[in-house]
Amino acid sequence: MADGEQCREEQYAKLEDLRISLDRGGAGEEEGGDGEGEGEQGGGFGFSLCFWIYLSGSARPSSIILKQKTSESEDEVPFLVLNEENKLILLPLVLIHKEAPSSENPFPWTDMFHTAAEMDCPLEKWFHIGCQVAENYMRLHVDGKLVGEKSLFVLSSEHCQDDMKKIILVGNDGNLGGYIYHVQVLPISASISDQFVKNPPAKLSLDNSCILDGVEEGGDGVWSIVGGKASCRRNFSLEVVLLDAFGRSVHREMEVVASLLYADSGTPVEKTRDDAEAPLLTSCDGLEYPSTDRPVMLLRGRATFKLKISQLSSKCDNRLFRVCFHPLHGQRYPFLEAYSCPIRCISRNRSNRTLGFGKRSLSTTVLLDEIHLLKASDGLQAIRDVYGNGQLKASNQSDLKCSPQSKHFKVEDNRSTTEAVANGSSEQRENQEMGINNFEGTDSGPSDSESTDLKDLDSRWSQKSVVSDVAIFRYCLESTFERTMILKQLIASASNEDIANFAEQVCLYSGCSHHRNQILVSKHLVQEGDDTWNSISRKKQRALWMDAVSEINKKFMMVANSASRPLSGQDLEILHGIAGCGDDLGREEFDRMWYWLYPVAFALSKDRINRIWKCLSPKWIEGFVTREEAESALKGPGGLQKTGTFVLRFPTSRSWPHPDAGSLIVAYVGTDCIIHHRLLSLDHRDRDSRLLQDLLLEEPELSQLGRVVRQNSSSCAS
Repeated sequence: MADGEQCREEQYAKLEDLRISLDRGGAGEEEGGDGEGEGEQGGGFGFSLCFWIYLSGSARPSSIILKQKTSESEDEVPFLVLNEENKLILLPLVLIHKEAPSSENPFPWTDMFHTAAEMDCPLEKWFHIGCQVAENYMRLHVDGKLVGEKSLFVLSSEHCQDDMKKIILVGNDGNLGGYIYHVQVLPISASISDQFVKNPPAKLSLDNSCILDGVEEGGDGVWSIVGGKASCRRNFSLEVVLLDAFGRSVHREMEVVASLLYADSGTPVEKTRDDAEAPLLTSCDGLEYPSTDRPVMLLRGRATFKLKISQLSSKCDNRLFRVCFHPLHGQRYPFLEAYSCPIRCISRNRSNRTLGFGKRSLSTTVLLDEIHLLKASDGLQAIRDVYGNGQLKASNQSDLKCSPQSKHFKVEDNRSTTEAVANGSSEQRENQEMGINNFEGTDSGPSDSESTDLKDLDSRWSQKSVVSDVAIFRYCLESTFERTMILKQLIASASNEDIANFAEQVCLYSGCSHHRNQILVSKHLVQEGDDTWNSISRKKQRALWMDAVSEINKKFMMVANSASRPLSGQDLEILHGIAGCGDDLGREEFDRMWYWLYPVAFALSKDRINRIWKCLSPKWIEGFVTREEAESALKGPGGLQKTGTFVLRFPTSRSWPHPDAGSLIVAYVGTDCIIHHRLLSLDHRDRDSRLLQDLLLEEPELSQLGRVVRQNSSSCAS
């Protein structure tokens, strides 16, 4: 961003403090503007008023944004308003136009002469308004586009200039809870679209495209996080970003602090007693501190918080929490505050919950069943299928065949408490799994002989592995970021067989076989990432995003075995958002994007998914689709789609080495008329020759494929 970013905060002001006098054709007595108005109008009678506005969520339709009054009278009439349909309306000027409203005109304003925008006015989001008023017309612009225009009749051409000097525009009295930025009164000849792209405002947001590490997302939008006493609580990581109105990173020096609030009231969660720990803690150099004592500096518009919650919802009348992020210094503005979803803080040993299709509660035998399958089906033989004598059989990435996931039971739609304990709850499925493979189940635990076999297998692995037990258990319990560091250290020195043994032990002790693929592909993922970045950057620290697109697309097509379907423009926009970069790309942003893209491309290389990816009529996978886009498609313009309508997507919040990275999610309309998101559990070894399309439609909850309508879906040339 341009120099001088740090003084942009001075340009923010409350809407109620805005006062614009037109007596000098410029900013006049304006408050909250930047003084850029010109003293001479130029181009004949008239003016252009431009400003950015942010309306709080409490703003209601039928509200005045700007009022007009004259120096000769205290009467006030509307100039810019929200009508009862929440649409912007611009009205003529008093003293100037015959059609102008008077203080005697009754509500509603739609009965007055006006021009209006057709779209609804957005809330809790910056948007740009431009008003052009001349002798014989008025025009309304929103976000640089002309949305309304009406012809007018002037009262007296001879007195227009003198009468305009008597007019004062005043901001709303506070009912809207609005804020304004970069207010300008310019000549009528000024281009509104040019002003729109200049100096946009900023907004602090939670980056939902990144991994929600240590967070279990519920179907009701509530996060579950393991907290409580020090021996039980787990880290969870959240990222906040400072973006301008166009979604670009704002590089401003700003310290951001996190605090814990009650979700229902917004009041701070307090200590239970004076000597108790702070409700929200942050980790720094292995130590825990109150989060309010350790602000985090934004770096290139982004900050990562590693947090823990010491308070349990059950100890606070089962109330939900939110994490609030805001600047440490300066005035508090709602657009410079970011909030997490509602949080239910639970203890690690919380009782089992029944979820999903099976409607069966789980017991600890499920974990043992899974471990037994690891031994009997996916154990060392699977490693030999991938590695031969410590060397990869494949000579290139497209030939790499990772050990497939073990078969999942139908009861794996839910995960046992034992499994959650082993994982530190950081690998909870995005909602729950829907099995697509042939289901098998058992109601009994392993026999004594099976338990002995497990011990023998564990003993053999421990003797052969060069990786310490500490590293294995750290991997099982730590967050995704720490797992990334562990794997990078491991692949730097360990052989392929050691990596494979490590993967099996992690699966054994975590009770989650999904870790296997993420560990086995790690060496190729990191190597391909290094090669791709070197090709893009050409030994420089940063590269233009547009220059990187071609190489990213080329690598994707190679890894995904997708010569006939490159990335579309919308796919690249999703990747751009995941990277969290602006016009240029650094190594950190590239890695963030690559750790998401590579598992997806690797999954697409598998025959079953590859076939539906290449199928374009119908388009079973529209591309990289966000959760919001999927839900929007299932809602549709006319309301919720038919029960059983579904779309497929890859979760944008799951990146390597998260066990769900590269997995497919099915979003569908359930019989309860609620949109559900389920993780597909695919067994790529399954010899069933039926297409994935057919298997999907055999699921009782799914009946027809939905459609995600995407604009300008041009592909990127390879």
